[in-house]
Amino acid sequence: MDEGKRATKAQKHTFILGIDTGGTFTDLVCMDSSGNMRRWKLLSTPKDPSLAILRGLQELLGSFRPDELEIVHGTTVGTNAFLERKGAKTCLITTRGFEDVIFIGRQNRPSLYDFMVEKPAPIIDRQQIYGVLERTLHNGQIQEKPSIEELEKVVDFCRRNGAESVAICLLHAYANPENENKLSAILEKNGFRPYPSSEILPEFREFERTSTTVINAYLGPVVGDYVNHLQEALPGSRIYIQQSNGGCRPATGIGRYAVTTLLSGPAGGVAASFHLGRSLGFDNIITFDMGGTSTDVSLCAQDFSYTREYKIEGFPVGLPMIDIHTVGAGGGSIAWIDKGGFLRVGPESAGADPGPVCYGKGDRLTVTDANLFLGRLRPEAFLGGRMRLYKDRVLECMERFAKRAGMSPEEAALGIVKIVNANMIQAIRSVSLERGFDPREFVLVGFGGAAGLHCLELAGELGIDTVLVPDMAGVFSATGMAGADLILEASSSLFLTTGEDIRDVLERYFFEIESKLRVSAPVTPTGQGPTIERFMDARYQGQSFEITVPFGNGWERDFHLIHERLYGYCMPELTIEITAIRSRLRLRRSVQPRAISSVNITEALPSAPNAREEQKAEILFEDGIKQLSVIYKKWAREKGCLSGPALIIDDFTTILIPEGWKTNWISGHLLAKKNES
Repeated sequence: MDEGKRATKAQKHTFILGIDTGGTFTDLVCMDSSGNMRRWKLLSTPKDPSLAILRGLQELLGSFRPDELEIVHGTTVGTNAFLERKGAKTCLITTRGFEDVIFIGRQNRPSLYDFMVEKPAPIIDRQQIYGVLERTLHNGQIQEKPSIEELEKVVDFCRRNGAESVAICLLHAYANPENENKLSAILEKNGFRPYPSSEILPEFREFERTSTTVINAYLGPVVGDYVNHLQEALPGSRIYIQQSNGGCRPATGIGRYAVTTLLSGPAGGVAASFHLGRSLGFDNIITFDMGGTSTDVSLCAQDFSYTREYKIEGFPVGLPMIDIHTVGAGGGSIAWIDKGGFLRVGPESAGADPGPVCYGKGDRLTVTDANLFLGRLRPEAFLGGRMRLYKDRVLECMERFAKRAGMSPEEAALGIVKIVNANMIQAIRSVSLERGFDPREFVLVGFGGAAGLHCLELAGELGIDTVLVPDMAGVFSATGMAGADLILEASSSLFLTTGEDIRDVLERYFFEIESKLRVSAPVTPTGQGPTIERFMDARYQGQSFEITVPFGNGWERDFHLIHERLYGYCMPELTIEITAIRSRLRLRRSVQPRAISSVNITEALPSAPNAREEQKAEILFEDGIKQLSVIYKKWAREKGCLSGPALIIDDFTTILIPEGWKTNWISGHLLAKKNES
């Protein structure tokens, strides 16, 4: 079927869905052809994430035809496979003499003075690496091509090692990929899945390029097979996969770019927050996404913050990603006592199975259990009353845990909440203060199933006086996916200095990489043409690391300003060196992200009791037990202004309003402000 026919077919799709698969819950958001939006949340199925998706679609939509669906899916399949070392059996083909690059890495130490620090488990064994006799020079000149005998040895090596995928990373392949292409062709001819570095990261720095290429090959078959399975289960549906850069790309062939999905879920929430904040007049925001397994934070100052220094267990990924800091602090984070007798929380999570103690199967206390013990979670309203919480199990388990810790159950529960809050505060400081930003100048956007119970307390500790909780906070990352743009990216290494006449050279290089992007871009139902965004990596001549700046008039001024903000100084008198160019192709899908903030919200099924009367509850805080109002969100919106302390109940999240905060509603979203003293 050609692209034109595909686009015509896509226009007939009745439902546009964002689906976010997390470690504990799977979230679904659905927009129908009338602009109405429905939401749903259910426990994930870690062994086969597609089972929860298919079950959720059935519960959300009832009867449906797969060809009615357009889906953007955020998946943790690749991330989990890497963390659990359950990727494909991978061989690495590199230039002879460079077989140990992936093990040598950089001299940077994760803990400078810790002699007992443990290196992360390797991705592949040394026996799975083959050094081929070839050489490309730094300027792209081919000094030695791999011989026929060498190519045959590579095929035989991969066959003997039972390779399911093959990473190819040859020296200076970013300057000329000819030798990598030869290896890819012969491997593919012999039934292997090759993953050349020149296709995923054609840039200098051997360790980063090798690491990214190996991770991509290691995860490619796993992610590809999972997505193929999902496509087979939903034949005729149009499926996109959320990427770490905030956009999505077609699911077909996603295995070739599996490394771009490492921050798939969190990126959807950042994108949704950015567009919502901008639509409400907030250009500077810090996103706070607290789910069941982890907390993800990101800072947006007028635009997304991107990084090319992301590391997963110490292994760098050199692709541009939204700068998201993740900590093992979620509702399911497990409380434990270390060897010194100190209380700790996370990073291990109870996940969806067995889950927290209050879910009925788990036997290890979590943050969710502590919130339930303190009265901050209402058992009758959890997941709209659809899921039972076992408070009696929590009481018994908390007593045993507190006895081991040498404290009262109340002190233990408060300690768990206090520690997880401290971990999340440090994460927010990492993306703000450590990047040269004052968090007090930003609005905190709190979302995710567990964020509402913590975000206002965190804001108070950080001196942030405004908090925004979106209307669909419990499933907000899925909301962002439903409206994600389609984004394709390309880059090219080059070395130019500002002392040269470089404008024409840059234009030529940009044209080359953008021509490839346009050819690979699919046709979308909107029929709109793509927009192109251009960037450059630049540094002062003699420096080792670069800053990415937008390409255009005044880019040199922007470089100096960014350098001064990041490092406290700039040197306009020095020559600037350009090391790489980047282009980002953006296509609108069926719906624009901004439309998400103004759609009509409808419920898929009746929610928990929506009593209009204020209820009262006793909640334990550090300064004692307080009686506060418990109000269901639908009535709280009608009431308008509300002063803390109070508890606002929504189907998929609960919002704790501490004393000293006032709330109001803006376009259906909760806006909380700290009282002026």
